[in-house]
Amino acid sequence: MAKWTPRHEAPEPLEGPIVATITGGTILWFVMFLVQVPFYGWFDDRDLTWWVWTCLAGAGLGLIGIWYVRSRDAAIKRAKAAESSGAAPEPGTPA
Repeated sequence: MAKWTPRHEAPEPLEGPIVATITGGTILWFVMFLVQVPFYGWFDDRDLTWWVWTCLAGAGLGLIGIWYVRSRDAAIKRAKAAESSGAAPEPGTPA
């Protein structure tokens, strides 16, 4: 079996309002959790409580995502500032 090799280079990653996107998604997951909580009995009768807990897990993971993208955004800004001032970037920051 031949090894697969790409025929073209990978595109550059898209940059945009990442923090706002992750924050909006986290809020949406939490709102969906809050909407489903009053109907917990209905979900429990049909053995579908995982829907409720999935929404809460999405909100929790979204909080981790918000922390991550804010840290990433700050590191990118620090690296750009260091690059424009001619100084070497701090260890652990993206180049």
